[in-house]
Amino acid sequence: MPEQHAGDDDRASRDLEINPVFSREPLRVPRYALPDAEMEPDTAYQVIHDELMLDGNARQNLATFVSTWAEPQARRLMNECAEKNMIDKDEYPQTAELETRCVHMLARLWHAEHPQRAIGCSTTGSSEAAMLGGLALKRRWQQRRRAEGRPTDRPNLVMGINVQICWEKFADYFEVEPRYVPMEGERFHLTAETATQLCDENTIGVVAVLGSTFDGSYEPVAGIAAALDDLQSRTGLDIPIHVDGASGAMIAPFLDPELEWDFRLPRVASINTSGHKYGLVMPGVGWALWRNEAALPEDLVFHVNYLGGDMPTFALNFSRPGAQIVAQYYNFLRLGFEGYRRVQQTCRDVATGLARRIAALGPFELLTDGGDIPVFAFRLRDGIEHFSVFDVSAGLREQGWLVPAYTFPAHRTDLAVLRIVVRNGFSHDLADLLLRDLRRVLARLDKQHEPHRDAEDAGGFAHGAETKNPRTPGRH
Repeated sequence: MPEQHAGDDDRASRDLEINPVFSREPLRVPRYALPDAEMEPDTAYQVIHDELMLDGNARQNLATFVSTWAEPQARRLMNECAEKNMIDKDEYPQTAELETRCVHMLARLWHAEHPQRAIGCSTTGSSEAAMLGGLALKRRWQQRRRAEGRPTDRPNLVMGINVQICWEKFADYFEVEPRYVPMEGERFHLTAETATQLCDENTIGVVAVLGSTFDGSYEPVAGIAAALDDLQSRTGLDIPIHVDGASGAMIAPFLDPELEWDFRLPRVASINTSGHKYGLVMPGVGWALWRNEAALPEDLVFHVNYLGGDMPTFALNFSRPGAQIVAQYYNFLRLGFEGYRRVQQTCRDVATGLARRIAALGPFELLTDGGDIPVFAFRLRDGIEHFSVFDVSAGLREQGWLVPAYTFPAHRTDLAVLRIVVRNGFSHDLADLLLRDLRRVLARLDKQHEPHRDAEDAGGFAHGAETKNPRTPGRH
Protein backbone atom coordinates (compact mmCIF):
# COMPACT_ATOMS: atom_id res chain seq x y z
CA MET A 1 0.00 0.00 0.00
CA PRO A 2 1.40 3.44 -0.84
CA GLU A 3 2.62 5.49 2.09
CA GLN A 4 -0.05 7.82 3.42
CA HIS A 5 0.67 11.29 4.72
CA ALA A 6 -1.37 13.57 6.91
CA GLY A 7 -3.46 15.87 4.76
CA ASP A 8 -3.16 13.75 1.59
CA ASP A 9 -6.82 14.25 0.67
CA ASP A 10 -6.50 18.03 0.99
CA ARG A 11 -3.18 18.25 -0.83
CA ALA A 12 -4.30 16.10 -3.75
CA SER A 13 -7.12 18.53 -4.49
CA ARG A 14 -4.85 21.59 -4.61
CA ASP A 15 -2.92 22.61 -7.67
CA LEU A 16 0.31 24.55 -7.56
CA GLU A 17 -0.34 28.25 -7.95
CA ILE A 18 2.61 29.95 -9.58
CA ASN A 19 3.42 33.63 -9.56
CA PRO A 20 4.39 35.24 -12.86
CA VAL A 21 7.85 34.07 -13.84
CA PHE A 22 9.97 35.97 -16.32
CA SER A 23 6.94 38.16 -17.27
CA ARG A 24 4.75 35.17 -18.09
CA GLU A 25 1.14 34.76 -17.01
CA PRO A 26 0.36 32.89 -13.76
CA LEU A 27 -0.07 29.14 -14.13
CA ARG A 28 -1.85 26.39 -12.29
CA VAL A 29 -0.03 23.07 -12.33
CA PRO A 30 -1.38 19.80 -10.87
CA ARG A 31 0.73 18.41 -8.05
CA TYR A 32 0.09 14.70 -8.54
CA ALA A 33 -0.83 14.37 -12.21
CA LEU A 34 0.91 15.14 -15.48
CA PRO A 35 0.07 18.64 -16.74
CA ASP A 36 -2.04 18.69 -19.88
CA ALA A 37 0.43 20.87 -21.76
CA GLU A 38 4.11 21.69 -21.74
CA MET A 39 5.61 24.80 -20.20
CA GLU A 40 8.72 26.89 -20.71
CA PRO A 41 11.87 25.25 -19.32
CA ASP A 42 12.69 28.30 -17.20
CA THR A 43 9.24 28.14 -15.62
CA ALA A 44 9.56 24.43 -14.84
CA TYR A 45 12.99 25.07 -13.36
CA GLN A 46 11.74 27.89 -11.16
CA VAL A 47 8.81 25.84 -9.85
CA ILE A 48 11.08 22.97 -8.81
CA HIS A 49 13.85 25.25 -7.57
CA ASP A 50 11.47 27.09 -5.24
CA GLU A 51 10.09 23.88 -3.73
CA LEU A 52 13.57 22.47 -3.15
CA MET A 53 14.41 25.47 -0.98
CA LEU A 54 12.40 23.66 1.71
CA ASP A 55 15.01 20.87 1.87
CA GLY A 56 17.61 20.98 4.59
CA ASN A 57 21.13 22.24 3.99
CA ALA A 58 23.17 19.16 3.10
CA ARG A 59 26.33 20.58 4.67
CA GLN A 60 24.52 20.75 8.03
CA ASN A 61 23.41 17.13 7.77
CA LEU A 62 25.48 15.44 10.46
CA ALA A 63 23.41 12.27 10.26
CA THR A 64 24.53 11.05 6.84
CA PHE A 65 27.84 9.38 6.07
CA VAL A 66 27.48 10.34 2.40
CA SER A 67 29.67 13.06 0.86
CA THR A 68 27.96 16.43 0.56
CA TRP A 69 30.87 18.41 -0.89
CA ALA A 70 33.07 18.02 -3.95
CA GLU A 71 35.60 20.16 -5.73
CA PRO A 72 34.27 22.15 -8.71
CA GLN A 73 36.51 20.17 -11.07
CA ALA A 74 34.99 16.89 -9.88
CA ARG A 75 31.49 18.29 -10.40
CA ARG A 76 32.50 19.45 -13.88
CA LEU A 77 33.72 15.97 -14.82
CA MET A 78 30.52 14.44 -13.47
CA ASN A 79 28.46 16.85 -15.59
CA GLU A 80 30.52 15.92 -18.65
CA CYS A 81 29.86 12.22 -17.98
CA ALA A 82 26.23 12.46 -16.88
CA GLU A 83 24.96 10.62 -19.96
CA LYS A 84 27.42 7.68 -19.72
CA ASN A 85 25.96 4.32 -18.72
CA MET A 86 28.49 2.27 -16.77
CA ILE A 87 27.19 -1.01 -18.17
CA ASP A 88 28.03 0.01 -21.75
CA LYS A 89 31.71 -0.81 -21.46
CA ASP A 90 32.15 -1.27 -25.20
CA GLU A 91 30.70 2.18 -25.89
CA TYR A 92 32.60 3.86 -23.05
CA PRO A 93 35.85 1.90 -22.91
CA GLN A 94 37.85 4.62 -21.22
CA THR A 95 35.33 4.93 -18.41
CA ALA A 96 35.62 1.15 -18.01
CA GLU A 97 39.39 1.53 -17.93
CA LEU A 98 39.12 4.10 -15.13
CA GLU A 99 36.97 1.64 -13.19
CA THR A 100 39.68 -1.02 -13.57
CA ARG A 101 42.35 1.40 -12.41
CA CYS A 102 40.31 2.22 -9.29
CA VAL A 103 39.96 -1.49 -8.48
CA HIS A 104 43.73 -2.01 -8.75
CA MET A 105 44.39 1.07 -6.62
CA LEU A 106 42.07 -0.24 -3.90
CA ALA A 107 43.62 -3.72 -4.11
CA ARG A 108 47.04 -2.23 -3.39
CA LEU A 109 45.65 0.05 -0.69
CA TRP A 110 44.11 -2.98 1.02
CA HIS A 111 47.28 -5.09 0.73
CA ALA A 112 46.11 -7.75 -1.70
CA GLU A 113 48.94 -10.25 -2.06
CA HIS A 114 48.69 -10.11 -5.83
CA PRO A 115 46.84 -6.87 -6.66
CA GLN A 116 46.76 -7.68 -10.34
CA ARG A 117 44.79 -10.85 -9.51
CA ALA A 118 42.36 -9.23 -7.09
CA ILE A 119 38.86 -9.10 -8.52
CA GLY A 120 36.62 -6.14 -7.91
CA CYS A 121 33.88 -3.99 -9.31
CA SER A 122 32.10 -0.72 -8.81
CA THR A 123 28.55 -0.68 -7.48
CA THR A 124 25.87 1.89 -6.75
CA GLY A 125 27.01 2.04 -3.13
CA SER A 126 28.34 0.00 -0.23
CA SER A 127 24.97 -1.71 0.32
CA GLU A 128 25.07 -3.35 -3.11
CA ALA A 129 28.76 -4.11 -2.62
CA ALA A 130 28.01 -5.77 0.73
CA MET A 131 25.29 -7.90 -0.83
CA LEU A 132 27.69 -9.03 -3.55
CA GLY A 133 30.19 -10.02 -0.86
CA GLY A 134 27.52 -11.96 1.00
CA LEU A 135 26.29 -13.66 -2.17
CA ALA A 136 29.82 -14.83 -2.97
CA LEU A 137 30.15 -16.25 0.57
CA LYS A 138 26.89 -18.14 0.16
CA ARG A 139 27.81 -19.56 -3.25
CA ARG A 140 31.26 -20.71 -2.05
CA TRP A 141 29.68 -22.42 0.94
CA GLN A 142 27.09 -24.14 -1.28
CA GLN A 143 29.74 -25.39 -3.69
CA ARG A 144 31.85 -26.80 -0.88
CA ARG A 145 28.86 -28.49 0.76
CA ARG A 146 27.73 -30.06 -2.52
CA ALA A 147 31.22 -31.39 -3.14
CA GLU A 148 31.05 -33.02 0.30
CA GLY A 149 27.61 -34.45 -0.42
CA ARG A 150 26.01 -32.41 2.35
CA PRO A 151 22.80 -30.32 2.39
CA THR A 152 22.86 -26.65 1.41
CA ASP A 153 19.43 -25.53 2.57
CA ARG A 154 20.22 -23.78 5.87
CA PRO A 155 23.00 -21.19 5.40
CA ASN A 156 23.59 -18.61 8.13
CA LEU A 157 25.68 -15.46 8.47
CA VAL A 158 27.15 -14.32 11.80
CA MET A 159 27.50 -10.62 12.62
CA GLY A 160 27.03 -8.08 15.37
CA ILE A 161 23.58 -6.58 15.73
CA ASN A 162 25.21 -3.22 14.98
CA VAL A 163 25.60 -4.03 11.28
CA GLN A 164 24.06 -1.72 8.72
CA ILE A 165 20.50 -2.49 7.66
CA CYS A 166 21.68 -3.74 4.23
CA TRP A 167 22.80 -6.98 5.88
CA GLU A 168 19.29 -7.66 7.14
CA LYS A 169 18.09 -7.05 3.60
CA PHE A 170 20.74 -9.40 2.21
CA ALA A 171 19.66 -12.16 4.56
CA ASP A 172 16.02 -11.69 3.62
CA TYR A 173 16.52 -11.35 -0.14
CA PHE A 174 18.96 -14.24 -0.50
CA GLU A 175 17.46 -16.60 2.10
CA VAL A 176 20.27 -16.66 4.61
CA GLU A 177 19.61 -16.87 8.35
CA PRO A 178 21.07 -13.77 10.05
CA ARG A 179 22.68 -14.60 13.38
CA TYR A 180 23.14 -11.39 15.31
CA VAL A 181 25.43 -11.18 18.31
CA PRO A 182 23.58 -8.82 20.68
CA MET A 183 25.12 -5.90 22.53
CA GLU A 184 25.88 -6.50 26.18
CA GLY A 185 26.78 -3.91 28.81
CA GLU A 186 29.38 -1.53 27.36
CA ARG A 187 30.18 -3.86 24.42
CA PHE A 188 28.53 -2.31 21.39
CA HIS A 189 29.91 -4.44 18.55
CA LEU A 190 31.28 -7.84 17.58
CA THR A 191 34.43 -8.99 19.38
CA ALA A 192 36.86 -11.87 19.05
CA GLU A 193 35.24 -13.55 22.05
CA THR A 194 31.70 -13.34 20.65
CA ALA A 195 32.39 -13.90 16.94
CA THR A 196 32.51 -17.71 17.08
CA GLN A 197 29.68 -18.33 19.52
CA LEU A 198 26.99 -18.64 16.84
CA CYS A 199 29.12 -20.32 14.15
CA ASP A 200 28.46 -23.86 12.96
CA GLU A 201 28.86 -25.96 9.82
CA ASN A 202 26.17 -23.90 8.06
CA THR A 203 27.89 -20.55 8.63
CA ILE A 204 28.83 -19.03 5.28
CA GLY A 205 30.93 -16.30 6.86
CA VAL A 206 31.37 -13.69 9.57
CA VAL A 207 30.84 -10.00 8.85
CA ALA A 208 33.29 -7.67 10.60
CA VAL A 209 32.50 -3.96 10.48
CA LEU A 210 35.28 -1.42 10.15
CA GLY A 211 33.38 1.58 11.45
CA SER A 212 30.08 0.84 13.16
CA THR A 213 27.24 3.15 12.20
CA PHE A 214 26.03 3.14 15.80
CA ASP A 215 29.12 4.68 17.36
CA GLY A 216 31.91 4.91 14.76
CA SER A 217 34.10 2.22 16.35
CA TYR A 218 36.23 -0.35 14.54
CA GLU A 219 35.48 -4.00 15.16
CA PRO A 220 38.69 -5.99 15.90
CA VAL A 221 39.03 -7.76 12.55
CA ALA A 222 42.43 -9.30 13.35
CA GLY A 223 41.13 -10.63 16.67
CA ILE A 224 38.04 -12.06 14.99
CA ALA A 225 40.26 -13.74 12.37
CA ALA A 226 42.42 -15.26 15.12
CA ALA A 227 39.33 -16.58 16.90
CA LEU A 228 38.15 -18.20 13.67
CA ASP A 229 41.62 -19.68 13.14
CA ASP A 230 41.34 -21.25 16.58
CA LEU A 231 37.83 -22.49 15.79
CA GLN A 232 39.14 -24.19 12.66
CA SER A 233 41.99 -25.84 14.54
CA ARG A 234 39.49 -27.23 17.08
CA THR A 235 36.56 -28.16 14.83
CA GLY A 236 37.72 -28.08 11.22
CA LEU A 237 35.24 -25.31 10.38
CA ASP A 238 36.85 -22.96 7.85
CA ILE A 239 34.77 -19.77 7.98
CA PRO A 240 35.80 -16.71 5.93
CA ILE A 241 35.42 -13.05 6.87
CA HIS A 242 33.81 -10.30 4.86
CA VAL A 243 34.89 -6.84 6.02
CA ASP A 244 32.18 -4.22 5.75
CA GLY A 245 34.46 -1.24 5.34
CA ALA A 246 31.76 1.11 4.10
CA SER A 247 33.45 3.93 5.99
CA GLY A 248 36.59 2.59 7.65
CA ALA A 249 38.16 1.03 4.57
CA MET A 250 38.83 4.56 3.32
CA ILE A 251 40.01 5.80 6.73
CA ALA A 252 42.23 3.08 8.23
CA PRO A 253 44.72 2.77 5.32
CA PHE A 254 45.59 6.46 5.66
CA LEU A 255 45.37 7.06 9.40
CA ASP A 256 45.92 3.62 10.95
CA PRO A 257 48.39 1.91 8.57
CA GLU A 258 49.58 -0.58 11.22
CA LEU A 259 46.05 -1.83 11.89
CA GLU A 260 45.62 -5.26 10.28
CA TRP A 261 42.07 -5.59 9.02
CA ASP A 262 42.40 -6.17 5.25
CA PHE A 263 43.85 -8.77 2.86
CA ARG A 264 46.94 -9.05 5.07
CA LEU A 265 44.72 -11.42 7.05
CA PRO A 266 44.37 -14.67 5.07
CA ARG A 267 40.86 -15.22 6.42
CA VAL A 268 39.53 -12.00 4.86
CA ALA A 269 37.90 -13.08 1.61
CA SER A 270 36.28 -9.82 0.54
CA ILE A 271 35.91 -6.15 1.41
CA ASN A 272 33.36 -3.52 0.50
CA THR A 273 33.56 0.23 0.80
CA SER A 274 31.51 3.24 -0.15
CA GLY A 275 33.14 5.59 -2.62
CA HIS A 276 30.50 8.17 -1.78
CA LYS A 277 31.34 8.18 1.93
CA TYR A 278 34.97 8.61 2.89
CA GLY A 279 35.94 7.88 -0.70
CA LEU A 280 34.89 11.55 -1.07
CA VAL A 281 32.61 11.12 -4.12
CA MET A 282 29.09 12.54 -4.40
CA PRO A 283 26.34 9.88 -3.98
CA GLY A 284 26.24 6.90 -6.31
CA VAL A 285 29.32 4.64 -6.07
CA GLY A 286 30.62 1.77 -3.96
CA TRP A 287 33.31 -0.88 -4.39
CA ALA A 288 33.55 -4.62 -3.76
CA LEU A 289 36.85 -6.51 -3.89
CA TRP A 290 37.81 -10.17 -3.45
CA ARG A 291 41.32 -11.26 -2.58
CA ASN A 292 41.66 -13.49 -5.68
CA GLU A 293 39.74 -15.50 -8.25
CA ALA A 294 39.08 -18.32 -5.78
CA ALA A 295 37.17 -15.99 -3.45
CA LEU A 296 34.60 -15.11 -6.12
CA PRO A 297 32.92 -18.15 -7.72
CA GLU A 298 33.23 -17.98 -11.49
CA ASP A 299 29.56 -18.82 -12.04
CA LEU A 300 28.62 -15.46 -10.48
CA VAL A 301 30.74 -13.48 -12.94
CA PHE A 302 29.60 -12.25 -16.32
CA HIS A 303 32.16 -11.35 -18.96
CA VAL A 304 31.89 -8.35 -21.27
CA ASN A 305 34.23 -7.82 -24.21
CA TYR A 306 35.44 -4.34 -24.98
CA LEU A 307 38.22 -3.28 -27.34
CA GLY A 308 39.17 -6.91 -27.73
CA GLY A 309 39.64 -7.26 -23.97
CA ASP A 310 37.71 -9.00 -21.24
CA MET A 311 35.91 -7.14 -18.44
CA PRO A 312 34.42 -9.42 -15.75
CA THR A 313 31.30 -7.90 -14.17
CA PHE A 314 29.38 -8.85 -11.06
CA ALA A 315 26.55 -6.59 -9.99
CA LEU A 316 22.90 -6.51 -8.97
CA ASN A 317 22.16 -3.39 -11.02
CA PHE A 318 22.42 -3.12 -14.77
CA SER A 319 22.26 0.47 -16.03
CA ARG A 320 23.88 2.99 -13.70
CA PRO A 321 25.78 6.25 -14.11
CA GLY A 322 29.45 6.31 -14.97
CA ALA A 323 29.98 9.84 -13.69
CA GLN A 324 30.70 8.74 -10.13
CA ILE A 325 33.37 6.29 -11.34
CA VAL A 326 35.09 9.16 -13.10
CA ALA A 327 34.82 11.30 -9.97
CA GLN A 328 36.37 8.50 -7.89
CA TYR A 329 39.31 8.28 -10.25
CA TYR A 330 39.61 12.07 -10.17
CA ASN A 331 39.88 12.00 -6.38
CA PHE A 332 42.47 9.22 -6.46
CA LEU A 333 44.49 11.11 -9.07
CA ARG A 334 44.02 14.53 -7.52
CA LEU A 335 44.73 13.64 -3.88
CA GLY A 336 46.98 10.62 -3.95
CA PHE A 337 47.86 8.88 -0.70
CA GLU A 338 49.09 11.99 1.06
CA GLY A 339 46.08 14.06 0.03
CA TYR A 340 43.66 11.45 1.33
CA ARG A 341 45.66 11.20 4.53
CA ARG A 342 45.40 14.97 5.09
CA VAL A 343 41.66 15.07 4.38
CA GLN A 344 40.89 12.13 6.65
CA GLN A 345 43.19 13.41 9.39
CA THR A 346 41.40 16.76 9.32
CA CYS A 347 38.05 14.98 9.64
CA ARG A 348 39.35 12.99 12.60
CA ASP A 349 40.81 16.12 14.22
CA VAL A 350 37.49 17.93 13.87
CA ALA A 351 35.60 14.92 15.28
CA THR A 352 37.86 14.33 18.28
CA GLY A 353 38.07 18.05 19.07
CA LEU A 354 34.31 18.50 18.86
CA ALA A 355 33.75 15.38 20.97
CA ARG A 356 35.99 16.72 23.73
CA ARG A 357 34.20 20.06 23.74
CA ILE A 358 30.75 18.44 23.85
CA ALA A 359 31.85 16.26 26.76
CA ALA A 360 33.08 19.39 28.57
CA LEU A 361 29.62 20.98 28.37
CA GLY A 362 28.51 18.90 31.34
CA PRO A 363 25.26 17.09 30.42
CA PHE A 364 26.87 14.58 28.03
CA GLU A 365 29.02 11.47 28.28
CA LEU A 366 30.94 10.12 25.28
CA LEU A 367 30.53 6.55 24.09
CA THR A 368 33.21 7.10 21.43
CA ASP A 369 35.43 10.06 20.63
CA GLY A 370 35.82 9.97 16.82
CA GLY A 371 39.24 8.34 17.05
CA ASP A 372 38.38 5.48 14.66
CA ILE A 373 36.24 6.73 11.82
CA PRO A 374 35.47 10.44 12.43
CA VAL A 375 32.11 9.64 13.99
CA PHE A 376 31.18 9.75 17.65
CA ALA A 377 28.17 8.99 19.82
CA PHE A 378 27.25 10.51 23.17
CA ARG A 379 24.49 10.14 25.74
CA LEU A 380 23.10 12.13 28.62
CA ARG A 381 24.81 11.66 31.94
CA ASP A 382 22.99 9.93 34.76
CA GLY A 383 20.80 12.38 36.63
CA ILE A 384 19.76 14.44 33.59
CA GLU A 385 16.03 13.79 33.65
CA HIS A 386 14.42 17.07 32.58
CA PHE A 387 15.22 16.65 28.87
CA SER A 388 16.11 13.81 26.50
CA VAL A 389 18.53 13.29 23.62
CA PHE A 390 15.46 13.56 21.39
CA ASP A 391 14.81 17.05 22.77
CA VAL A 392 18.42 17.96 21.94
CA SER A 393 18.10 16.60 18.40
CA ALA A 394 14.86 18.53 17.83
CA GLY A 395 16.37 21.72 19.20
CA LEU A 396 19.37 21.47 16.89
CA ARG A 397 17.08 20.78 13.96
CA GLU A 398 15.41 24.13 14.56
CA GLN A 399 18.84 25.67 13.86
CA GLY A 400 19.24 23.63 10.65
CA TRP A 401 21.50 20.91 12.12
CA LEU A 402 20.50 17.28 11.57
CA VAL A 403 21.96 15.30 14.48
CA PRO A 404 20.18 11.97 14.89
CA ALA A 405 19.01 10.60 18.22
CA TYR A 406 18.17 6.92 18.49
CA THR A 407 18.09 3.96 20.85
CA PHE A 408 20.50 1.04 20.62
CA PRO A 409 19.28 -2.46 19.69
CA ALA A 410 18.84 -5.54 21.88
CA HIS A 411 20.03 -5.92 24.56
CA ARG A 412 20.69 -2.18 25.08
CA THR A 413 17.39 -0.64 24.09
CA ASP A 414 17.65 1.37 27.32
CA LEU A 415 20.49 3.40 25.79
CA ALA A 416 19.55 6.52 23.80
CA VAL A 417 22.32 8.49 22.10
CA LEU A 418 23.13 11.30 19.71
CA ARG A 419 25.62 10.76 16.88
CA ILE A 420 27.69 13.19 14.82
CA VAL A 421 29.31 12.26 11.51
CA VAL A 422 32.19 14.49 10.43
CA ARG A 423 32.78 14.49 6.67
CA ASN A 424 35.01 16.42 4.31
CA GLY A 425 33.60 19.95 4.22
CA PHE A 426 32.62 20.02 7.90
CA SER A 427 35.35 22.36 9.11
CA HIS A 428 36.59 23.48 12.52
CA ASP A 429 34.64 26.68 11.91
CA LEU A 430 31.37 24.84 11.30
CA ALA A 431 32.08 22.78 14.42
CA ASP A 432 32.34 26.05 16.36
CA LEU A 433 28.96 27.13 15.00
CA LEU A 434 27.38 23.80 15.89
CA LEU A 435 28.74 24.04 19.43
CA ARG A 436 27.38 27.58 19.74
CA ASP A 437 23.91 26.43 18.73
CA LEU A 438 24.13 23.40 21.02
CA ARG A 439 24.85 25.70 23.98
CA ARG A 440 21.77 27.76 23.08
CA VAL A 441 19.62 24.64 22.90
CA LEU A 442 20.89 23.40 26.26
CA ALA A 443 20.18 26.78 27.90
CA ARG A 444 16.56 26.50 26.80
CA LEU A 445 16.21 22.81 27.70
CA ASP A 446 17.52 23.45 31.19
CA LYS A 447 14.31 25.38 31.86
CA GLN A 448 12.16 22.29 31.19
CA HIS A 449 10.80 20.19 34.01
CA GLU A 450 10.53 16.97 32.01
CA PRO A 451 11.39 15.61 28.56
CA HIS A 452 9.08 16.73 25.75
CA ARG A 453 10.18 14.15 23.14
CA ASP A 454 11.03 10.47 23.07
CA ALA A 455 12.01 7.84 20.50
CA GLU A 456 8.61 8.10 18.81
CA ASP A 457 9.51 11.68 17.84
CA ALA A 458 12.97 10.85 16.55
CA GLY A 459 12.13 10.84 12.85
CA GLY A 460 13.67 8.51 10.30
CA PHE A 461 17.24 9.62 9.86
CA ALA A 462 19.34 7.23 11.96
CA HIS A 463 21.36 6.37 8.81
CA GLY A 464 22.36 2.79 9.51
CA ALA A 465 21.51 2.65 13.21
CA GLU A 466 18.11 1.09 12.66
CA THR A 467 16.84 -1.70 14.91
CA LYS A 468 17.23 -5.23 13.55
CA ASN A 469 14.91 -8.16 14.13
CA PRO A 470 16.91 -10.75 16.09
CA ARG A 471 16.10 -14.34 15.22
CA THR A 472 16.70 -17.52 17.15
CA PRO A 473 19.80 -19.34 15.84
CA GLY A 474 18.91 -22.43 13.88
CA ARG A 475 15.50 -21.10 12.82
CA HIS A 476 14.53 -19.16 9.70
